[in-house]
Amino acid sequence: MDTILATKPAGDIYTRQIRDFLASNFYIADVTSLSTTESLLDQGIVDSTGVLEIIGFIEETFGIIVEDSELLPENLDSIQGIAQFIARKRG
Repeated sequence: MDTILATKPAGDIYTRQIRDFLASNFYIADVTSLSTTESLLDQGIVDSTGVLEIIGFIEETFGIIVEDSELLPENLDSIQGIAQFIARKRG
């Protein structure tokens, strides 16, 4: 097993990719201050259309299908939630 995968908590390995996607596709004044745990909707970074873009990113980048029943805030409303969701789906 890869050392990085063995030492990082589930989901952390996806955080950079998610942050990079958000920075390149949504307006974020200061990417370095973007919290991994705060709601992307509450921060005004994404709206309902943005959530659809995030779903497309997840499916295309990680080769997983986001089912309708998985369209929940805990899965898609923060960087940490998205990363953990991807980790569970790929696990």
